[in-house]
Amino acid sequence: MTQSDKARSFKSLHLKGTPLVLYNIWDAGSAKTVASAGAKAIATGSWSVAAAQGYPDGQAIPMEFALQIVQRITQAVDVPVTVDFEGGYTTDPVDLTVHVERLIAAGAIGLNLEDQVVGGVGLHSIADQTARLRAVRSAALNSGIQVFLNARTDLFLKANAADHAMLMDETLARAAAYANAGSDGFFVPGLTDLTLIRQLAAKITLPLNAMMVGELTSEALASAGVARISYGPGPYRRAQEDLSRRCGLLS
Repeated sequence: MTQSDKARSFKSLHLKGTPLVLYNIWDAGSAKTVASAGAKAIATGSWSVAAAQGYPDGQAIPMEFALQIVQRITQAVDVPVTVDFEGGYTTDPVDLTVHVERLIAAGAIGLNLEDQVVGGVGLHSIADQTARLRAVRSAALNSGIQVFLNARTDLFLKANAADHAMLMDETLARAAAYANAGSDGFFVPGLTDLTLIRQLAAKITLPLNAMMVGELTSEALASAGVARISYGPGPYRRAQEDLSRRCGLLS
């Protein structure tokens, strides 16, 4: 399957109520394991990729190194690979276009782009983030690949759960603006209230991506209208916990 074929296939997997489940991986070995288990697509998690190489999250892992890891993953599996590209390693739309072109050249057919200011404070304004999303879409057009742009908002991660309902108006505004900028999906990590998830899925035009945390289940998220489920850093943490327990048996 060509990279273009993988991109088209990946987009078709986002079905409201029948979500694509992505068990986020961190290197070529974990990607091969998940693919061998029957996964239809592979997704990296920035926290996990960084931690596996001894770096903290937040673009601390050098972009050159991160791109090498992406290339190794895409060469190791035959299924579509989407990458958690954090903030794209820049705030400038022009530089972002170049960075995303390089990500696509490494074999990726999709990416997450978050709206928090990585290494800074708060979130990018809607105007600034839509400019950045348009830069990603420009890179995709330049490549000729129908890259799946998953626009991530960090509104809920930055707030207490008790305040999440008050963020819905801004969330809807961001979802609409991000869709107009060429996004293909909308990711809301940190939102765990099924009532709010259901309302959001019903009101936005983009496929909704939720993260599996706490008491959430894939069945409940599917019923709420989610089109994509991510596991985030959970799989890496569990793998490390298992390794730690096994090492303890050797002492």
